[in-house]
Amino acid sequence: MNNRNIAGPFVLGALLCIGLAILGYFISSGIVRIRVLDRTVTVKGLSERDVPADIAIWPIKFSEASNNLIELFTTIQSKNSSIVSFLKQGGFKDEEISVSVPAIIDRQAEGYMDATKQVRYSGSSTITVYSGDVGLIKKTMNNLVELGKSGIAISGQDYDTKTQFLFTKLNEIKPAMIEEATRNAREVAEKFAKDSSSRLGKIRKASQGQFTIDDRDTNTPHIKKVRVVSTVEYYLSD
Repeated sequence: MNNRNIAGPFVLGALLCIGLAILGYFISSGIVRIRVLDRTVTVKGLSERDVPADIAIWPIKFSEASNNLIELFTTIQSKNSSIVSFLKQGGFKDEEISVSVPAIIDRQAEGYMDATKQVRYSGSSTITVYSGDVGLIKKTMNNLVELGKSGIAISGQDYDTKTQFLFTKLNEIKPAMIEEATRNAREVAEKFAKDSSSRLGKIRKASQGQFTIDDRDTNTPHIKKVRVVSTVEYYLSD
C-alpha cells in the first residue's frame, strides 16, 4: 500500500522533470534562433542616370516706355506680332505659343515720377513657348539677335524669364533604376558578408528613396540627373 502511494508521486515528478527539460530545450533553441535572426546588415544602393529634358518652357520678355498710353499699347502689340512671326518662321506651332496680357505701370499714378526726367508709362509683355522640341528651342534662342536687329530688346534670363527644362518621363525609367539600385545594394551587402565571414540571407526589409531630378550642372540645364537610393536590410548567418 505504501509502495503504491510512493510510486504515484514519483512518476508524476519524473514526468514533470522530463516536461520541464523538453520545454527548456525548446526555449533555449528558440533564443538561439532569435539571436541568429537578429544578425542583419543595412546597405544602400544608388542608381543615377543623365537624361535629356523632353519639355522646355521659354518665356520671351521685352519692355517699352512712352508718355502716350495708346502709343505704348500699339508698340507692344506690334512687337508681339513680330516675335510670334519670328517663332512661327522658326518652326513653332500656334498651340506652342502664348501671349500674356501686357503689364503697364503709370509712374505718375504711383507717385514717384520725376516729370523732367522720366516717361510716364512703362509696359512689358511676355510671349511663352511651351514645346517638346527642346532642340528647336535651343536653336531659336541662339537666333534672338535677329529680333534685336528689328528693334526688339529682349530681357535677359532673370528669375521670371528663365527658360525651364523639364523631364516628364520618369515612369518609363523607374523600374530599371529601382532594379539597379537594389542590385547595387546587394553587391555591397555580399561584400560585407564576405569580409565578416558570414553568409547573406534573405531581405528583412527594404525601402525605396524618393526620386530626384536636378540639372546635371549649371551650364547644361537641358540635361537632367535622375537619382534614387534604395535602403535594404539583409539577414546574416554563419
